[in-house]
Amino acid sequence: MEAKKNTISVLMLPWLAHGHINPYLELAKKLANRNFHIYICSTPVCLSSIKKRVTEEYSQSIDLVDFHLPSLPNLPPHYHTTNGLPPHLMITLKNTFEMSTPNFSRILQTLHPDLVIYDFNLPWAADCASSVNIPAVQFLTFSAAVIALGIHMYDRPGEMFPFPELYLREQEILSLKNTVPGWKFPFDEGLRRSQDIVLMKTCRDFEGKYMDYLASLVSKKIVPVGTLVQESTNKDDSEEIMQWLDKKHRGSTVFVSFGSEYFLSKEEIHEVAQGLELSKVNFVWVIRFPQGERINIREALPEGFLERVGERGIIIEGLAPQATILQHTSIGGFVSHCGWSSFMESMKCGVPIIAMPMQGDQPMNAKLVEYIGMGMEVVRDEKGKLQSEEIAKAIRKVVVEKGGEAMRKKAKELSEYMNAKGDEEIDGVVEELLALCNNK
Repeated sequence: MEAKKNTISVLMLPWLAHGHINPYLELAKKLANRNFHIYICSTPVCLSSIKKRVTEEYSQSIDLVDFHLPSLPNLPPHYHTTNGLPPHLMITLKNTFEMSTPNFSRILQTLHPDLVIYDFNLPWAADCASSVNIPAVQFLTFSAAVIALGIHMYDRPGEMFPFPELYLREQEILSLKNTVPGWKFPFDEGLRRSQDIVLMKTCRDFEGKYMDYLASLVSKKIVPVGTLVQESTNKDDSEEIMQWLDKKHRGSTVFVSFGSEYFLSKEEIHEVAQGLELSKVNFVWVIRFPQGERINIREALPEGFLERVGERGIIIEGLAPQATILQHTSIGGFVSHCGWSSFMESMKCGVPIIAMPMQGDQPMNAKLVEYIGMGMEVVRDEKGKLQSEEIAKAIRKVVVEKGGEAMRKKAKELSEYMNAKGDEEIDGVVEELLALCNNK
């Protein structure tokens, strides 16, 4: 694992979730292409999910470093990731990760990186780096708008957020504050410890004013790294899905997915199913259940649903090649929880979003979808519950009806613009990181 001479070596420590380790890997690739040597440090189960994507092209410049957590009776090694983790164990995982600080210190002493890049709730990683005179920079995989709002609410309670187009209902504020029960607001400490700058998975073009406001709140320069959308997976891994999509008309199908960390309740599954049925639009729906729960998909769905939709829909259990599916010409909309990575993938692929936010930062991302005009949020009832009629109405408006033309057009325009820009932001990132390493 010896880094090449005369290159900057960077040790990355992402949070233990797909939505974090994936953009960290994409950033690692961008930096590796500019002569950085990268160590990605995570638990073996997390690293196993990205091993295939460290192709031969990157085998000399990206190393995967095992970070072993204590194996507790209720947290065996296959639970050292948020993917499939039962929600009640989330705080246990977070605490166990933090308890492993000495392991991280030993890794730092062994590898001697020039720089550490750490995630949103890991301020202890910055402390470890600081103790051995290594600069540490935070890389956030959330939108600038969400973090600016969170810091504003935390530091300036009672004061109006300066961007009225972005707001949160009372229920959504509680969700943002309690993404994981028992956590303090998870951004503040890590942001304060980041040396001079904070890297963010965003673009100045549509988040510039939120980035500037956040910079003023935390007295750090906010440096955008771009969309970091992962490359399409090998189509051989998804041949059956691709063949099914090939038979559908251009823009006639919705992709339905709620991310790797949210599991729909039986009631929510039924509302989504009935909404898809009522919409009369083709669909590819990814359904996931927590690890260890043996649930038959047919039994989880409304009785007779699969027979009624027939060839109009396909259901995938577990993980799906999201980037590959979104790029298919038959996809005309994305029924999404509005996780930030999904937001970025949709934008990059030019697919408008039917937003159904579930928790944490997702309601704010959904407001941003509407504000920039590339989709709409599904209306819920007064208790915040999903309604099948409203799901169907939103799908049809975004994908089929004339009233959705502006959203479809905006999504295409954003895609063309983002793809034309290429890796512009990364050049600025490289400049900032080199300056930090040279000044340490």
